[in-house]
Amino acid sequence: MTQDALQDFAPLRPELVGLAYRMTGSRAQAEDIAQETFLRWSMVDRAAVEAPRAFLLKVAARLSLDHLKSAAHRREAYVGPWLPEPIVESLEAPQQVALGQAQDLSVAFLLTLQRLSPAERAVFLLHDLFETPFEELATLLGRSAPACRKLATRARDRLGTPAPRFAVAEAEAARIARAFFAASRGGDLAPLRDLLAEDVVLHTDGGGVRSSALNLITGADRVARFFLGLAAKWPGQAAPLHVGRINTLPGFVTLEADGLPQTTALEWHEGRIVAIYMVRNPAKLAAIRTGLVPA
Repeated sequence: MTQDALQDFAPLRPELVGLAYRMTGSRAQAEDIAQETFLRWSMVDRAAVEAPRAFLLKVAARLSLDHLKSAAHRREAYVGPWLPEPIVESLEAPQQVALGQAQDLSVAFLLTLQRLSPAERAVFLLHDLFETPFEELATLLGRSAPACRKLATRARDRLGTPAPRFAVAEAEAARIARAFFAASRGGDLAPLRDLLAEDVVLHTDGGGVRSSALNLITGADRVARFFLGLAAKWPGQAAPLHVGRINTLPGFVTLEADGLPQTTALEWHEGRIVAIYMVRNPAKLAAIRTGLVPA
């Protein structure tokens, strides 16, 4: 019976993980939600389920909403800027497939989703990204279909029109990542300043556990001097452990002076870095530590 349930479930698992990750911002939590969804799937009368995909998406969405309610007070007490758990591409072969390559995983998109209420987020993702009819969403949320349409409209209005994004080729992404690593650790202002857009924004997420900026740092001069200060404090950093895409963006993983990993993702537009996302919170780096950092 469990094998039959798994056979039906396995092809749909990538979408479920992708939905839960976009809802919660945590890959680990998304994996747990997918597993719980499978357990519930294995216990229902599957012959009576007319649309397994719709059923499973709604279960995963409900579990995500329950998680967000339970975690709400923790987010409110979060120290410093919050960033989603980073997804490092090619760290392991199935990772990108598991999260669903078709939808946007960029940090900017995930941060934008955080501006929505949990209900708005669920409706937007399920309807606009996963093509779930409003009538089915009404059952999930305990609201009418027109009310769900209003939630979707409100979500789109709050999200606004996303800025056009241009894909960076693999070789160019690696070049950008390596150039920024060298410039940010080299202690020389000029090459670092040349890489940054005037209105660049630096996000650093230490979660109150590791040192990080407690507020966003904006402007090329301030961001450059922030990194120059780090280079002076911790000179002679080793080469990156990994260079590749992080949440679709050029980036790298480093082992820092405290012996813990850090991810740095770079948003690139018109030849300059417009945003930098550094995740230092150890709770968000467990999978990366397991995969890349020697014991």
